[in-house]
Amino acid sequence: MRKLILSATLVAASVFGMAGVQAAEPAKAGEQYIELSNPVPVSQPGKIEVVELFWYGCPHCYHFEPTLNPWVSKLPKDVNFKRVPAMFGGPWDAHGQMFLTLEAMGVEQKVHDAVFDAIQNQRKRLTDPQDMADFLATQGVDKDKFLSTFNSFAIKGQVQQAKALAKKYEITGVPSMVVNGKYRFDLGTAGGPDGVLSVADQLIAKERAK
Repeated sequence: MRKLILSATLVAASVFGMAGVQAAEPAKAGEQYIELSNPVPVSQPGKIEVVELFWYGCPHCYHFEPTLNPWVSKLPKDVNFKRVPAMFGGPWDAHGQMFLTLEAMGVEQKVHDAVFDAIQNQRKRLTDPQDMADFLATQGVDKDKFLSTFNSFAIKGQVQQAKALAKKYEITGVPSMVVNGKYRFDLGTAGGPDGVLSVADQLIAKERAK
């Protein structure tokens, strides 16, 4: 699994500078995206769901943020965007559990950029819960509440749910996107950050037309 993740990451790195190369091309199944053989139920029935699977320790996820976030902010009301942490063990699991904890506390959006910056630019590992709590306290997050939530039964259940989702989506690397539980694509297949959003737009329109 780790070799597959590394391979997908290297592919992403090789095309990251090709943003927009395929953006004008119609997205094709088996080329720009993969149609899942077993569709995954969406979290909000009645809305078109767009999922980004990511990891705070992934530099490509970090560099995708400036392209992704403005697009997310302009999504129409019939589209539900959500992030799902990919967890393949070790720091992936620790960071994923941190994300889910912050989301449960309702503060993830406020500290998302700071966590990414701490891990990617300040070289903080943030794999130990106490270290996470100490850092998050500098961002205004209650330390004791964070730790109690992090270790709660509810969060452990969400961790298992996120891992199960990643398996159902059949991802091998991050960042990966999934539209409406049916179509999966990434930087490599879509041709870079702008290509990813172009494919997402086309698949959203495809689902909306049904």
